[in-house]
Amino acid sequence: MIRTSLRQALQSASQSGLILCGSVRVTRAAVRFQSSDAATNNVPSSPAPADSPLKRIRNLGVSAHIDSGKTTLTERILFYTGRINKMHEVKGKDEVGATMDSMDLEREKGITIQSAATYATWKDYNINIIDTPGHVDFTIEVERALRVLDGAILVLCSVGGVQSQTLTVNRQMRRYHVPCIAFINKLDRPGADPLRVIGQIRKKLRHNAAALQIPMGEEDRFKGVIDIIRRKAMFFHGVNGQDIEETDVPPEYAKLVESKRTEMIAALAEVDDQIAEKFLMEETPTESEIVAAVRRTTIARTFTPVLMGSALKNTGVQPLLDAVNAYLPSPDEVYYDAYSGKDQTTRIELKPVDATKPFVGLAFKIEQNKFGQLTYMRTYQGVLRRGDFVYNSRDDKRVKVPRLVRMHANQMVDVTEVAAGEICAIFGLDCNTGDTFCSERTGMTMERMFVPDPVISLSIKPESPKMLEAFSKAVARFQKQDPTFRVHTDDESKETIISGMGELHLEIYRELMLREYNCPTIVGKPRVAFRETITAPATFDYIHKKQSGGAGQYGRVIGEISVLEGEEANNVIFEDKSVGQNIPKNFIPSIEKGFLEACQKGPLTGNNLIGVRFTLLDGVAHAVDSNDMAFRMAAMGALRQAVSKANPVVMEPIMSVEVNAPDEYQGVIIGGINKRRGTVMDSENKDGYVTVQAQVPLNDMFGYSADLRSQTQGKGEFTMEYNRHEPTMPSLQQELMRNYEKERREKQS
Repeated sequence: MIRTSLRQALQSASQSGLILCGSVRVTRAAVRFQSSDAATNNVPSSPAPADSPLKRIRNLGVSAHIDSGKTTLTERILFYTGRINKMHEVKGKDEVGATMDSMDLEREKGITIQSAATYATWKDYNINIIDTPGHVDFTIEVERALRVLDGAILVLCSVGGVQSQTLTVNRQMRRYHVPCIAFINKLDRPGADPLRVIGQIRKKLRHNAAALQIPMGEEDRFKGVIDIIRRKAMFFHGVNGQDIEETDVPPEYAKLVESKRTEMIAALAEVDDQIAEKFLMEETPTESEIVAAVRRTTIARTFTPVLMGSALKNTGVQPLLDAVNAYLPSPDEVYYDAYSGKDQTTRIELKPVDATKPFVGLAFKIEQNKFGQLTYMRTYQGVLRRGDFVYNSRDDKRVKVPRLVRMHANQMVDVTEVAAGEICAIFGLDCNTGDTFCSERTGMTMERMFVPDPVISLSIKPESPKMLEAFSKAVARFQKQDPTFRVHTDDESKETIISGMGELHLEIYRELMLREYNCPTIVGKPRVAFRETITAPATFDYIHKKQSGGAGQYGRVIGEISVLEGEEANNVIFEDKSVGQNIPKNFIPSIEKGFLEACQKGPLTGNNLIGVRFTLLDGVAHAVDSNDMAFRMAAMGALRQAVSKANPVVMEPIMSVEVNAPDEYQGVIIGGINKRRGTVMDSENKDGYVTVQAQVPLNDMFGYSADLRSQTQGKGEFTMEYNRHEPTMPSLQQELMRNYEKERREKQS
């Protein structure tokens, strides 16, 4: 009752104008969004004692849009924590390169390609850090990192603000209930506007966000930050910004500090009852009360604290580390569970506090190096020691742990044991990404990470047949360590087809084949991952009958297909609603297998069929001629029969595209997007630059990079990510169908 009355009082106060209306109206929407999100996240039943080592562990990810300064920030974190002795820059400008960009390709291209793990110590807190890529083509690296992390730093550029990949990272954090601290970087850049970025965090990400700091000066006049909780100004001196000078707030910033402090308290009062009570009583919370409230609400994902600085100019990084310790959760403050039982429906809470519990860990990343397979693992319960035997819950195999290490980018430090809440790496485990390991044959399985489907494909082959063995080894390795990299052989052309998240994604793997396997390759034209679906329900009654002397084949299936919508639209589902023994139950798996096999090649263009529910209602079996093959073929024929009556259409991938360029090119940019069948969703002008957000079919985006450079005299740049599949235009569908028929005739002849 107290909680309800406080909320109602706050709402009436805001409606009557007693609370800052401009910011609170936005944050109330954020609370509606995030409180429902947080409600699905249970509270751990047994938190650790205050003096437990678990309380001083932070598992942290650094994520952002490309070129927001993630890797530069991580480099500063490693320097200030004493993990490295000298800071280096990305792109290998000093012929060394950033510590976390250990691949030669990363240093050459100046982008992070794979996530890298390290660990550091800051003020007696042990921080496990994973630096993740910002490019959408490598989104699986962010996905698997956030799957195992307890908190994150969301880095935003003070000029670019919330960009396309920022939205993707925010969705991934929401999917795994990861609380975050926002860090607005690059305050020294021309056009820096941190208050505008905070507004975007509230509006575009729907976060209840408020600044814990404000900058002193902007752009080339940026000289430090002010902590508005403690009312202290911080200046960063020394060659590397390691010497911090704290002073009282300069008089010219006093009014702004008090205004932002009130705004922060109002935002906290919306989601924290203790601060709300103080707010309504017109009492000022103490520093310790504010810090405690920020921690509670950050962990509950109802509030996002915003800090700021410039990693490149060595400003504001140490206070960010203090915020990580103060506001992000320890492993015992996050609820984790695993599925158990034969049906894998029973959920069991994992308890990192009790070291006597059986070990449970999740393999979230796999790499191959000169020592063999290296498996990155997050430990959730119990203790893992070198030489222990563990069970892989996927296949129930018992394997030994021959070597345990902790990673520092590409360097390894051997350890004898790891406790719950830690991140380690193991040699000698033959496993896949997402496998669960237990010290006992408990059958517990942790939920696997989300893996997006590829959006682009191309044919590939080695330049010389002599390189086929190296090519096969490379493809097998890449497919095992990257779930978004898919390989298959085209049944008709017999070509090897590789699929991935974008052109850069596949180009990186081609480059790795050349560098690591000395295997140059020849590729065909990129192919868009078109799909097929149905738009209406239909029935089927199909008989497969084949007589060739002796026992033949006979199978009859009766049922219907229907359209899947919403989150199921990208799937196919088989349902058995048959009654009785007209079809013996031992043939049902063969019918399902035939349905799934038929879905791999749609009738219109030969692309995968999605969004279909296949419901088996009845059928007929023959005492002699019915077998698994007969019913598998019957299901394939039934699906083809029904799809032809269900108004099938071709679907194409639609990409979210963000273009940045000087505003003088706005007209030509929008014209170029329209020419490519795109839809402009939004445009924003600021400081002489325009940001255009659009949705464009992937099939029309090939060659856009060169066109944009030409249109903007090399001053424009763009990013894109997969958004959804939607039906193509009828003219394109007819063209794809004609091309498919032409290819089939050519292959048959």
